[in-house]
Amino acid sequence: MARRFTYSRWDGTQRGFDLDGDVLLEQVTDEIIHHGDVSAALRRLMEQGMRTPDGRSMPGLAEMRERLRRRREEISESGDLDGPLADAARELADILDEERHAVDRALSDAERSGDERRESTARAAAAERSARLDLLPDDLAGRMAELSSYSFESAEAQRRFDELADRLRSEMLQQVVDRVTEDMSSATPEDMSRVKDMLAALNEMVDRRDAGEDPQFEEFMDRFGDMFPDDPQSLDELLESIARRMAAAQALMNSMSPEQRDQLRRLSEQFMNDMDLQWQLDRLSSTLRGEFGSMNWDASYEMEGDGSLSLGEGIDAMAEMGRLDELEGLLDAATSPADLAEIDPERVRDLIGDDAAAALDQLAKLTEELIRAGLVDRVEGRLELTPRGLRAIGSNALRDLFGSLRRDQLGQHPLPTIGQGHESAHDTKPYEFGDPFRLDLHRTIRNAIARRGGGTPVELEPDDFEVERTEHLTRAATVLMVDLSMSMPMRGNFLPAKKVAIALHSLITSQFPHDFIGLVGFSETAREITAAQLPEVSWDYVYGTNMHHGFTLARRMLSRQQGTKQIIMITDGEPTAHITSNGGVFFDYPPAPETLEATLREVVRCTREGIRINTFVLDATASLDAFVERMTNLNGGRAFHTTNDELGGYVLVDFVERRRRLTRRRAG
Repeated sequence: MARRFTYSRWDGTQRGFDLDGDVLLEQVTDEIIHHGDVSAALRRLMEQGMRTPDGRSMPGLAEMRERLRRRREEISESGDLDGPLADAARELADILDEERHAVDRALSDAERSGDERRESTARAAAAERSARLDLLPDDLAGRMAELSSYSFESAEAQRRFDELADRLRSEMLQQVVDRVTEDMSSATPEDMSRVKDMLAALNEMVDRRDAGEDPQFEEFMDRFGDMFPDDPQSLDELLESIARRMAAAQALMNSMSPEQRDQLRRLSEQFMNDMDLQWQLDRLSSTLRGEFGSMNWDASYEMEGDGSLSLGEGIDAMAEMGRLDELEGLLDAATSPADLAEIDPERVRDLIGDDAAAALDQLAKLTEELIRAGLVDRVEGRLELTPRGLRAIGSNALRDLFGSLRRDQLGQHPLPTIGQGHESAHDTKPYEFGDPFRLDLHRTIRNAIARRGGGTPVELEPDDFEVERTEHLTRAATVLMVDLSMSMPMRGNFLPAKKVAIALHSLITSQFPHDFIGLVGFSETAREITAAQLPEVSWDYVYGTNMHHGFTLARRMLSRQQGTKQIIMITDGEPTAHITSNGGVFFDYPPAPETLEATLREVVRCTREGIRINTFVLDATASLDAFVERMTNLNGGRAFHTTNDELGGYVLVDFVERRRRLTRRRAG
């Protein structure tokens, strides 16, 4: 049955295309070329993010950390932890002012009554009350404790004080509940009895688990499951949820000033005064801290908002701060894409958004996708490019460099004559007398069927014959010499030069497979580089630009080749080192005369062997210009002065144009 498809207008909700290996490798090509390390390139891609094939921006770890930072700022500016206690202290001060006014009014009324006994009694009562009020401690907890046995003159002040005491008692009860659950928003003394039963049952359940017995988790949830709205499915999930709340409560205490902590402790002792409840809490807290020590038990945060946070809101804020800290720690610890797979995407989605969670899922698959596509492989625990990956890197580099050129600079222009070489031009023509009889059987039979119709046997006539066109073959041998001295990365020239090397290697091996391409890197000394080594090549942390040794190696490589021979050299410095007669390295800056002479002697040897040297000069100085001019006069090659952003275009255009001229000469 044919498959049916339904198409609709894009509305922003549909899922885009997943990344594939080729797309991923394209985005890390420059990183691999520059640093020569697949793992390092993937780490940078993880950090920076990427763009998907449909143009969407996928955030990296750096963007995710920035979102975490902004969210922390939002939380820290959401309120002040001193709010509840400060509000209660201000209200109590207002109550005391009302009481003092009532004491003064009572004394004034007695004095105006003319009753000496009443006046005497009122004066004594006023003196006692005033003395007690004057001797009240400065702190909220101390005042509440002293006033609990004080006989108020003002009935309104007494009523307000009782309401304040009830509210503080409720808040102290609530902060105990908030340490273990977020589902009870207005705890009562009756609720506390059930909370105490829950804590005792939970501690017993942990004891059974530690003893290797069935913890009876299902029975516990049947009794107390309504206290845990996140619906944990196992004892471990339940303990982790409670541990997160308890760690947040401890972080809240850590974030308070010492005076605030002392006030909260004393108020809790005054209004709670339940030793068994406190013992159950301390026991559970000790257990959970041992099992979940990585949570934010020891953290503290500055809360600087204008609003006032309740203790429960403060715990919620600390819990989210803790989750932000944990996520940032996981992001910081990730050294490879596989590490990201350990991060819960739901946590990422809740904290920093859906797109971040989707990006994390994609980033976690980077390595496996490249391996699945056959572009990289693990070799002795290290990621390395496969042969297919090497070809793809070269193709990407070549496409990038050619893509920066004007469209009319390069083309595949056919020759005016048809060759008789050995290479097929992938085209056919009707057979003419004198053509090599390289019969294209498919086209020949097709011509016969078109002429006579279907059926067998198929009868052929001379007019049906089509033969393959062939092109003239020319052979060229090129050695690319790339400067690997420290000045290249310091001036931003290394990546463009290495990218040219990879692109040129790809161009020659794909478009001119009969040509020879050799690679030489030179700094203090020179060395031959294989195609497999090229992506991992980096600059040398040594001083010296040894063109002498580079020309020597290139000349020896070309001596084994046939056809037109050339050396393409990319450099940003003049020769400052050469190989001495005893095989050692001589270095001096500015260049010593003997270094210049040794280098030019090697240029003369190349010239005698028919090797042309074309030099691409970056950041030329007067002395480098003078040396290159002497070299080109001796060799007959050419010099190009360019910048690192134009280097690729110069080298590739020159190579292709030179190769085209060579082909035309051979065809003529």
